[in-house]
Amino acid sequence: MVGLLFPGQGSQFVGMGLELAGAYHSARATFEEADDVLGFRLSKLCWEGPEQGLVATGNAQPAILVHSVAVLRVIADQLGPVTLAAGHSLGEFTAWVAAGSLGFADAVRTVRLRGELMQKSGAERPGTMAAVLGIADEVLEQVCRDATQAGGDCVAANYNSPGQLVISGDVAAVERAMELARAAGARRVVRLNVSGAFHSPLMQVAQAGLRARLGGLPMAPPAFPVVSNVTAEAIADVGSARDLLVRQLTSPVRWAASMRTMLDAGVDRFFELGPGSVLHGLLKRIDRSAEAMAIGAPPDVAAFAHRWGAS
Repeated sequence: MVGLLFPGQGSQFVGMGLELAGAYHSARATFEEADDVLGFRLSKLCWEGPEQGLVATGNAQPAILVHSVAVLRVIADQLGPVTLAAGHSLGEFTAWVAAGSLGFADAVRTVRLRGELMQKSGAERPGTMAAVLGIADEVLEQVCRDATQAGGDCVAANYNSPGQLVISGDVAAVERAMELARAAGARRVVRLNVSGAFHSPLMQVAQAGLRARLGGLPMAPPAFPVVSNVTAEAIADVGSARDLLVRQLTSPVRWAASMRTMLDAGVDRFFELGPGSVLHGLLKRIDRSAEAMAIGAPPDVAAFAHRWGAS
């Protein structure tokens, strides 16, 4: 059984999709379509930079979605039936595109708006995030509660894999939590270079705008369910999908549990489509035996076709 994985913000890099677009007409056409939808050359930003422009939340989010969809279109004829899909934060929107629920143009506009709303939220209530390695979930959750007692918000934002977590919230509260996590035995604690406290209560400002946008979009029944970041459950109802995509802004990404959902459903081949291989790496930390491949450039497509194409 095949499962698709779609990366989230942070996977972008200057040059993303350039070789793919040079090798495959469908990939180039995907980037060109996005340029037309947005009214500026997102493709040029992806392929040439500058990096400062590409990492801006309002640009990075559509860039990653477009690259992922470009890969999907290149390999679609060889992919075979898909059982489930999941995307990390932003990537969940790409998953709904892959499932045929969200139109590509609508998704590009929506994640562009999502990024802008998140950037605005971060400006109105500044916050930060930190990666915490080598600590149990329940220990970190207590650390966040203890850090919050002195004021501000700090919550677990990403449950990426066992021992690989991210916290998010007000700057002072996150800094307190970082010290408490070190004292609790965390192997490594690193503040992240982000523009806001994503997946925390600080993103609440962005919810109304995203809810209004999603409420006006047509969404078709999916060809296969998508695993929600919020619940780690497979979702096939588009009404639930709209609500969960909004709730996702202030809820933790339950990625490890989402991968367990896919594994328990019988998925035995995972393909990460788009820039980078972060999700491939996380999956291996969750289940070393999982069969997985990251596909983002022509050599990856060739390797996929050789091993898995139309199988």
